[in-house]
Amino acid sequence: MIRIFLLNIILFFLPAIVYLLGVAILRRPQSVNNIRQLLERSPLVWLFMIGFFSVFGSLIYFSTFTGGKPGEVYRPPIFRDGKVIPGHRE
Repeated sequence: MIRIFLLNIILFFLPAIVYLLGVAILRRPQSVNNIRQLLERSPLVWLFMIGFFSVFGSLIYFSTFTGGKPGEVYRPPIFRDGKVIPGHRE
């Protein structure tokens, strides 16, 4: 569960991180004041909206298009005769 939470947090902040890293590499701010100005001038609201919709879209996609068919039963992996039989749906 923590993996899913962390993945969504990273997906939410990814557009802002990519934008800020790209601007920082291209402009190379030398002082703390320049970094503050960079943050003040950056379109953080738009970047967070893009992050929100990417998280929302991924949650919709994985809730809709993954999983088994209705009525299928999941059989977990078992250890039998020295071998692991992987989990599967029946």
